[in-house]
Amino acid sequence: MMNSADMLVSDFATLPDLIRAHAREQGGKTALIAEGGAIDYQRLDRLMDRIATALQRYGARQGQAVAIVAASSIEYVAVFLGALRAGCVAAPLAPSSTPEALAAMIADCGAPILFLDGDAEKALGRQEINAIRIRLDTDAFDALLDRENENPAAVTIAPDDGFNIIYSSGTTGTPKGIVQSHAMRWAHINRNAAAGFGDAVTMIATPLYSNTTLVSFLPTLGWGGSAVLMKKFDARGFLELAQASRATHAMLVPVQYQRIMALPDFDSFDLSSFRFKTCTSAPFSAELKADIVARWPGLLVEYYGMTEGGGTCLLVANQHPDKLNTVGQPVEGHDIRLIDDDGNEVPRGEMGEVVGRSPAMMTGYHGRSDATAAAEWFDAAGRRYIRHGDVGRFDADGFLTLLDRKKDLIISGGFNIYPTDLEAVLARHPAVADCSVIGIPSEAWGETPVGFYVPHTGVDASVADILACTNQQLGKTQRLAALHAIDELPRSAIGKVLKRELRDRLTGTMP
Repeated sequence: MMNSADMLVSDFATLPDLIRAHAREQGGKTALIAEGGAIDYQRLDRLMDRIATALQRYGARQGQAVAIVAASSIEYVAVFLGALRAGCVAAPLAPSSTPEALAAMIADCGAPILFLDGDAEKALGRQEINAIRIRLDTDAFDALLDRENENPAAVTIAPDDGFNIIYSSGTTGTPKGIVQSHAMRWAHINRNAAAGFGDAVTMIATPLYSNTTLVSFLPTLGWGGSAVLMKKFDARGFLELAQASRATHAMLVPVQYQRIMALPDFDSFDLSSFRFKTCTSAPFSAELKADIVARWPGLLVEYYGMTEGGGTCLLVANQHPDKLNTVGQPVEGHDIRLIDDDGNEVPRGEMGEVVGRSPAMMTGYHGRSDATAAAEWFDAAGRRYIRHGDVGRFDADGFLTLLDRKKDLIISGGFNIYPTDLEAVLARHPAVADCSVIGIPSEAWGETPVGFYVPHTGVDASVADILACTNQQLGKTQRLAALHAIDELPRSAIGKVLKRELRDRLTGTMP
């Protein structure tokens, strides 16, 4: 039987097998820390076996999905991993989804079994679900595992077998199930050899149903580190927990970094144990990156990519202070290109839609061959790329600057307007703590930009003053038609602004 070191340099290994190896070699090492307890690798491995056995006893077949709707916990992780050991496909779903959306996702993935907690059960209400429900936080879960000595029937997992189905955030409509294989997840684990996850204490402060979380969580377990699960993020709680656990690694989204760095007593926390911090999923301002580099020990690495795979760019902010306005360069083995509206590649220095190719690409959207085809682009040699949906430009050094989401591009009077350009100007006003710009229909211009902002506490300025100041700094075709104060921008659990919800607020408005 191979040891973990041999597996980690092999061509392919599964996460359940890596955890089994860690249990043999360092069984007493802490694998997970969560609210109310911790579990070592030996106990986690045994719990995975019991869950896999129970799933097989319930009739879950290899390749079937197992749905999970709950807050992060040790039991959640054990079910996720136990499902993989049984040869099933984990389908973690967002508890914040509407009951109708949850029912639709469970039906879409075809899960015969649904694991959930009390809050998720309340959220589902009386929604009809064609799946066995098992509460993680009741005696029903303990009863499921009452045959501790049973071992699951062995399954053979191939690289192309499904690992998980991640549902898109639904920021642009109905969530789509993104199928990711064991090979893709192996690539995520294997390519992190230099990140030092083997002795890591990794803060997990975003939900486990998000791919953003999994790209740091899975390498932590794959390499034998320890993961600290936060049930719900808050800035001060994060710093207190990180200091107490002597955290070495963290993955946070920009809005989380923003809230942490804004704490008046941030510098009083001992964060000297940190070696590696990462960020992804949303626009990350150069100013915020510079502040983190200056005041928070350890490397800051920004990843740019997408749940569907495609290509990944990487920026080590500490090493490139003059490139903080970019998302870095394509990582080794990843090919990122820019194309025009006709699907032709554009020359270096010109704007284009980002398409990417790598060893870590989705199999496709579950049951949505039409959506899968729409997300693909093929080069002249027939190689498959994934459309990222972003518009960007490479500079002379090969660093990629993102201009905006292609779908968020505002075309007003025939001119292209990028909301990020307007947001950057609006954000400079001292009375603006957070902001977003959307395009809405206009009879005169086709579309026109409208801004939303969260007022900064302690800074007095009227909406009219902020609008006038912002528009003075914008070109004539860019100017905001209106500006609205808002208590808080609607965001997904990983910090993406839900622009669709902002547009819904203005339904019926026609400037």
